[in-house]
Amino acid sequence: MARYTGPVCRQCRQQGEKLFLKGERCYSDKCAIERRSYAPGEHGKKRRRKPSEFGLQLREKQKVRRVYGVLENQFNRYFETAERKPGITGENFLKILERRLDNAVYRLGFAASRNEARQLVRHGHIEVNGSRVDIPSYQVEEGDQIGVKEASKDMKRIKENIEMNANLETPSWLQVNFEKKEGKVLTEPVREEIDIPIQEQLIVEFYSR
Repeated sequence: MARYTGPVCRQCRQQGEKLFLKGERCYSDKCAIERRSYAPGEHGKKRRRKPSEFGLQLREKQKVRRVYGVLENQFNRYFETAERKPGITGENFLKILERRLDNAVYRLGFAASRNEARQLVRHGHIEVNGSRVDIPSYQVEEGDQIGVKEASKDMKRIKENIEMNANLETPSWLQVNFEKKEGKVLTEPVREEIDIPIQEQLIVEFYSR
């Protein structure tokens, strides 16, 4: 399945809630959900039928895919990996998604959205432990140093993002130094700090059918 390249605000309207896919726009009056809370399309304003149990599970899976920008096959592989790990499958699954490099860059405040963070990684602006890593799905580990490449530290957009995010609280599993434009992975991600309301049990149920 190819990556979605259409208007991302349409995805929020389809989901019926904010997925925070466009950074600062999501916090402004320009947010599509604020202006048009109904679903997109000709029949968007019509009252929807109550979704089935399967429909709820599928919607939750699609929501998480859209939030993290993960393709279907990769999403399935993440879940299979989470199932093999000891502990609670749903929490293991979300921790794998949180440990993606593009998500870590977003969480550190170097990007306004996960999509922008993915672009920064792909274009070679991010380093891990001093080496350039251009794979957004790269799994960061405890102790990893994540930073903006020296040649990219003066990029206007990165400076704007840091200024915008300077007063935001960094998740406890990460440590950031905005002056040096670098951060560190302190420990595993914490489930309680995932700011999007996700019912991971519905995803577990979807794959358990």
